Amino acid sequence: MSFNFDNQNIIKNMYKGSFGIEKESLRVKTDGFLSHTPHPFGHNPHIDRDFCENQIEIVTDVFDDTGSVYSQLSALHNTVVQKLKCLETESEILWMFSNPPYVKGESDIPIASFKGSLKGKEIYRKYLAEKYGKKRMLFSGIHFNFSFADELLDCGFKDSKINSFTDYNNNLYLELAKKMTKYSWLIVYLTAASPIMDGSFFDDSAIGKDVITPFSSARCSEIGYWNEFIPILNYDSLESYVADIQKYIADGLLKSASELYYPIRLKPHGANSIENLEKAGVNHIELRMLDLNPLSPVGIFKEDIDFLHMLILYLTSLKDENFSESEQICAIKNIKQASKYDDENTLISFDSEKIPVKSAALNVLCDMQKFFEKYNQEKALNIIDYQKNKICDKSKRYVEIIRKSYSKNYVENGIHLSLKYADRSD
Repeated sequence: MSFNFDNQNIIKNMYKGSFGIEKESLRVKTDGFLSHTPHPFGHNPHIDRDFCENQIEIVTDVFDDTGSVYSQLSALHNTVVQKLKCLETESEILWMFSNPPYVKGESDIPIASFKGSLKGKEIYRKYLAEKYGKKRMLFSGIHFNFSFADELLDCGFKDSKINSFTDYNNNLYLELAKKMTKYSWLIVYLTAASPIMDGSFFDDSAIGKDVITPFSSARCSEIGYWNEFIPILNYDSLESYVADIQKYIADGLLKSASELYYPIRLKPHGANSIENLEKAGVNHIELRMLDLNPLSPVGIFKEDIDFLHMLILYLTSLKDENFSESEQICAIKNIKQASKYDDENTLISFDSEKIPVKSAALNVLCDMQKFFEKYNQEKALNIIDYQKNKICDKSKRYVEIIRKSYSKNYVENGIHLSLKYADRSD
């Protein structure tokens, strides 16, 4: 299901949507080791924990433009940074990288502590720790949430041949989820920013040993946070999509839908549960493959947020395609391939052939340009040019800059960077 961009009402409303961001970061002492102080932000709805007690999760409100969501993300980030500088025990910093700093071992990683009615969240985290290991849970990143504006959905529904708006809405997001999964490799390639790790991630005794991995994004690579199997989902209807996830849970492969470590998730309004998704329908789509970008003081550049929006619009212009089991497996393999550093010799499967990921990315961006040129969308063309420059000029690729700047004394230099950003937020 695609939007008909020859419809002027759709063109008029194409940029309207709702945006939200979740950002994970580790709290770290200024010596480069993980913090062991309790979460210092109480029950703040915007500043919570993820897996670890020391893993901050910043959650923005939902806004109707990327500028506003970016502004709030920056403000919340600065609030966290300033609070950590003034802790009564000792000052802490917000670690700016997706890959963790020094880790003394599994016992050095405190699982997030919850009490009362929330105790189940702690029990669930203990289950994850036993199944996947705590170190892997330290990978931090950014999740981008998006929903189409009501005006755009109304235009699309009236232009469709579907009788039920609910069915139209769910099918639109299901089709988008297929396409976004197919093209997730492109996002990983363009935003990857985690090539270096401290040796203690691999060996408890290798604290301070710099490891330049063969990856541009370690967290999206084969050593990253993945399920022990590649999930296969049926996108024909929301009922079949939900049923496949529930079957994995019933078969014991997943504890809950939250354990589906997939690049794309469909989410309902309100309680984030698989039951509510089936009952209430799809409210928004979540993109989960973004590294923290240490080149930005808040972990992401607005240009990359805008690109995600443009990619979504482009994909909604494409015709629906099958997404067979083999194609779904290929999509996940492509992500892991795109997370490799060598973009000229690393191949992905694209358009029924294997080509270098660099060439494939350039092909997609050129196709996007043609789409937006057709509708004289200068704003979108500028956003795409920003991404093309990363491909055409290797020095502008995030991973290239980070490898050059942090390949020696990764953690020490990372601390200096985090402190510099903290000072700038005063």
